[in-house]
Amino acid sequence: MGLTRLLNGHKTFDHGIYPIEHKELTAGKPIRRLPFADELIIPLQQHKGRASLPMVKVGQEVVRGEPIAVADQFVSVPMHAPATGIIRAISLTTTAEGPKAPAIILKVYHAASQQVLYGSEQDIEQMDAQAIIQAVQDAGLVGLGGGAFPSHVKLQPPPGCEIQTLLVNGCECEPYLTCDHRIMLEQTELLLRGIRIALRATGAQRAIIGVEDNKLDAVSHLRARIPAHLPITVEAVQTKYPQGAEKMLITALLGMEVPAGGLPAEIGVAVFNVGTLAQMGELVPQGRGLIERVVTVSGPAVKNPGNFLVPIGTPVRFLLDQVGLNGPLGQVILGGPMMGMAVASLDVPVTKSVSGVVALEPEDPTLARRQVYPCIKCGECLKACPVSLNPSMLGELAVAREYGVMAEQFNLDQCFECGCCAFVCPSNIPLTQYFRIAKSINRDAQRREAAKHH
Repeated sequence: MGLTRLLNGHKTFDHGIYPIEHKELTAGKPIRRLPFADELIIPLQQHKGRASLPMVKVGQEVVRGEPIAVADQFVSVPMHAPATGIIRAISLTTTAEGPKAPAIILKVYHAASQQVLYGSEQDIEQMDAQAIIQAVQDAGLVGLGGGAFPSHVKLQPPPGCEIQTLLVNGCECEPYLTCDHRIMLEQTELLLRGIRIALRATGAQRAIIGVEDNKLDAVSHLRARIPAHLPITVEAVQTKYPQGAEKMLITALLGMEVPAGGLPAEIGVAVFNVGTLAQMGELVPQGRGLIERVVTVSGPAVKNPGNFLVPIGTPVRFLLDQVGLNGPLGQVILGGPMMGMAVASLDVPVTKSVSGVVALEPEDPTLARRQVYPCIKCGECLKACPVSLNPSMLGELAVAREYGVMAEQFNLDQCFECGCCAFVCPSNIPLTQYFRIAKSINRDAQRREAAKHH
């Protein structure tokens, strides 16, 4: 299959891997709305940057779509009530990352109609770029592909940078996930409206939608619906992991490289996920906030896998109850199996960044405890690394706890933890975990150093 795609000449990047896709479980399943859980848990930190600040009190009744937390400075977004109900608590709750964090607990009124009663229509054609950027922030929009970076910040490039090209990421290269695929097929008009809004805000001259060639139905569907006067094209790219990573997609579609440690804006590019732009197309014209998202629920342990419209704050336990399980549960991953996060508790909520919930059975081979052997210098990790690092050397330095050397001499910070190196390692060395720990230790050291000088 890989050879066929290579012969087709679809664009790609160097290195990468070809994991089994498992997308057939849900690719043909239309998006369906799920019922509301009894309680929704809305963490105040669901995005990169500063956490939101609550603007409601315990005991206060709220309607669906009403703001319940405000942005704290520029790199932050507000939160909105995903359902009509009453604020039961504002307290620390369990998170997928581990430490407890502040969240608003909303008790849902099941007797309410759950219509969105908040928002005021806005005429995009009458708004300048700054007004659109403010409206995107007011909507609480963040990257829905998993990055959760506030969308309004991306729309406003740093001084001296000018956006020429808007890249629309429809690759969805993680195994199991198909929510972006369904959005491209079912929310096409919203997606195109979102692209027009982003073009207007950034001043970009053109937009290119990149879609992996295992979704050629989406490619033809989008091409047939783009009006001729719009500067939007659709390109099929080779199905390969991690094709959907920002830097990889820029290389595949534009033949350009983002400078080490730099931003796409520095080479005139802004990259947005299709789910983010579809929500932008829906929410901004109505003056509404982000209160739900499409989530793929799949995996061997799931009885009825599918793509679902899920209110933000829905507990994972409730989600799995709705789809049913085939038997005992082994592990649950938020996101895809390559870069997603295994959760220790099913009581954690679906947040804005959760694109998938993958449930594995206890005997799944990926969960088997495997013996770790010494590095045999085979070089497979070097061939796989999409940013051309030396994972073998970085792994040896991690074992020796030379974390500073990893960053200073071997570009550790360029690693975006895609998992390719660990995937191909015949010695079962958990390289990605090593690098994640090393980066965390280095960040702590930098914070301590900065604190000394203040």
